[in-house]
Amino acid sequence: MAPPKGKPTVMANSSRSDRQDDAILEATWCYYIEGLNQNDIAKRLNISRASVVNYLQEARRREYVRITIDPDIFRHQKLARDMVAKFGLKDALVVPSELTDRGTLERVARGTADWLPTLLEPGDRLGVAWGETVYRVAEAAPHTIMDDLTVVQLVGSRPAALGFAAETCSATLARRFGAHCINLHVPLLLTNKNLADQLRAEPVVAEQLQAVENCNKTIFAAGTCREDSHVVQAGIISAASMRDQVTKGASAVICGRIVDQDGAALPISIEDRMIGVSLDQMRNKDLSLMVGTGPDRIMPMLAAINGGYATHIATCTDTAAAMLETTI
Repeated sequence: MAPPKGKPTVMANSSRSDRQDDAILEATWCYYIEGLNQNDIAKRLNISRASVVNYLQEARRREYVRITIDPDIFRHQKLARDMVAKFGLKDALVVPSELTDRGTLERVARGTADWLPTLLEPGDRLGVAWGETVYRVAEAAPHTIMDDLTVVQLVGSRPAALGFAAETCSATLARRFGAHCINLHVPLLLTNKNLADQLRAEPVVAEQLQAVENCNKTIFAAGTCREDSHVVQAGIISAASMRDQVTKGASAVICGRIVDQDGAALPISIEDRMIGVSLDQMRNKDLSLMVGTGPDRIMPMLAAINGGYATHIATCTDTAAAMLETTI
């Protein structure tokens, strides 16, 4: 009996895929372990140099290989030490700035992602904020098992552009670290205070909020108070209300809460309708890692430092130099 039509093609495709996977692994081993150059690998595998390049790129994409630089290099450079000395930080990591803001953010996120595991210990409860910066760190984090680590979502859920929602940030980082994840299964902003109070009183939510309070370490970004800030785009506060807050001295947004240049809270009318970590709960941690880069983050980051919200900072050379030169 003849085999069903199409079956030989499926088997052939599977065979080709297996052979290609083997070639990717062989090229990866030759390049990164044996130190062969791309021409030598092409000759050994009897393929073109372009194929070797593609195989090595595919190996990186699949995370067969992860190139890292010891984060201590970026902690011990002069700008990092100057940041620690001037601002009373426990530590700082400063990576080289890139030509574009996007490129620099990716560098800072990757540097932070490689640094973060060295800052964690068994039994830690890591509170994770939200937004693009934190999301980029989570996405860049290595796949590594962190023993007895709990990752906790610090603010309630809210639709966010490009997937930078709070639950995405915490879940992604927990998955990368093989950690237990506690998400905060409530909206960040409710329509009225009574509903917010009722939700806080629900046993499951109360337990999650207790986990938020019990975090001994956090990672967050200090947001801007511009009309295009994350909290405005997410609909937490209107552009008009943000402009009004700026006239009152608003300088930074920390986990959805607005602070002035001294880091003091500037309560807004929606405070009693928000569910998430409080500003008081963001202070006095074993580690509070603030990540940020760019000219628009200089004043927000300084405000967070003044308010005692940051013990560690990860940024770029341009931002660090500007912060050191800024008088407030």
